[in-house]
Amino acid sequence: MTESLNLFIPGPVNVSQKTRNAFSSPIIGHRGADFKKLYASCQPRLQKLFGTKRPVYISTSSAWGVMEATVRNLIQPSEGKVLNCMNGAFSDKWFDVSKRSGFQAEKLQVDWGQPITPELLRARLEKGDIDLVTLIHNETSTGVLSPLKELSEVTQEFPNVFFVVDTVSSFSTMPISMDEYGIDVMLTGSQKALALPPGIALFSVSQKAMERAKTTPGRGYYFDFLEFQKNHEDDMTPSTPSIGHIYALESKLDDIFQEGLQERYDRHAHTNKMVHDWVKERGFEFFAPQGYRSLSLTCVKNIKNIDVSAWISRLKAKYHSIIDGGYGKIKGTTFRISNMGDETEQTIAELLTRLDDVQ
Repeated sequence: MTESLNLFIPGPVNVSQKTRNAFSSPIIGHRGADFKKLYASCQPRLQKLFGTKRPVYISTSSAWGVMEATVRNLIQPSEGKVLNCMNGAFSDKWFDVSKRSGFQAEKLQVDWGQPITPELLRARLEKGDIDLVTLIHNETSTGVLSPLKELSEVTQEFPNVFFVVDTVSSFSTMPISMDEYGIDVMLTGSQKALALPPGIALFSVSQKAMERAKTTPGRGYYFDFLEFQKNHEDDMTPSTPSIGHIYALESKLDDIFQEGLQERYDRHAHTNKMVHDWVKERGFEFFAPQGYRSLSLTCVKNIKNIDVSAWISRLKAKYHSIIDGGYGKIKGTTFRISNMGDETEQTIAELLTRLDDVQ
């Protein structure tokens, strides 16, 4: 049997044995009382994590499915216009999703490694004609954390604009309040900060957005917000769910709330600082600017011109651990180290020691 790898890449991340055991729970019917009980047991704690009183829906898809769903549910064909905030590979791709879905879309583009700023967003929204803004809070490809609270204050100045936020790699690593920030759709995936196997997305929809969806034609079925709400009222999902994922989610929620939310946030801040200290002590530089650096991963400039691929190969061969060698157009000129999910002071310290050993 092949020895499992220790994943310090920005997703998927390590999944604990406890979570894997929960994932392997016996299958139950997804229209029966046992499933309804399982689904309902997750709701209060998901609402707490989302910072919302609204329902939190479970989609058997990656987060990309919900990202596409937002434009299909909230934009009126031939009328509405999407503003895609773009500062990395994943936020750039959301523009492609908007265009391929047949909608008018515009780029609010900054260089990779830079945050989306409130001033930039306000300047564009003041010109009018934007119906929906998309933002990736924590751009995983670059390690940039855009200032969500300040950006939300801007969008709330424009009540006719819908604000959609991807929190896949920041969710549960820091406090995020959907209701307080006036977010209309907040979404996350299972495989990053939640440290679950890939395969489900979680999202919540404001009442304002749900009312818009009611008037939007062409929503389809699989990602129709109204279908999610109708089934949610009976503690079910619109289509056959991945039941194993929901068992794993329930187990992970047990872990999160047993640890305590503030303790979880503090742990991520501490392990992130450990990586940052290592970066500075080893003479590297950060790809993201001071004040806008992710708390769940670190994107490092390869200013030493290390052969990152060979370095990772040595790490894998000797210690069965891997980091990421950079993404997209910054592959090789950067590398990324994740501290999200279940990582602790001990596991991060071991990784950093191993990186030194094989460099």
